[in-house]
Order: sequence, then C-alpha cells, then structure tokens
Amino acid sequence: MKINLLSCDAQRPDRRAISKCIVEISLSVSDSLANELTDILLEGDAVDIELNDKNSGSALRALRKLDIDYEIID
Repeated sequence: MKINLLSCDAQRPDRRAISKCIVEISLSVSDSLANELTDILLEGDAVDIELNDKNSGSALRALRKLDIDYEIID
C-alpha cells in the first residue's frame, strides 16, 4: 500500500519519533532517508512512502498518534 504523508499538525513535532515511525512502517527506507523525509514533511511538502501491507493498520494508527495527516494512494 502506498500513502502520501501530507503534513504534521503537532504543536512541537518530535523529529526522532517521526523518523523512527517512517523506518518501522515502510518497506525500504533507511534511517538516513527517514531523517530526510521527516525534514521534508515538517517543511510542509508531501512525502510518498510504501507501507508493509501486513501491518498497515497499526502503521496508520502510529501516524495518527504523531498528528501526521496522510492519504492512501493505493
């Protein structure tokens, strides 16, 4: 499943937690790439990632917990 991370609405977003979440839920994102994607997301640009299908429900819950808005692409 592919999702588009749109924005983070948290008052004080936790960069480390967002980056760790991206690494855990995505199929093939390294730590350094997750840090870059987190920076892009927090600057206000959308980020596309591919989720591991077996844990997509818990991945979406983790994103909501971090106040990250997303849309499911397919």
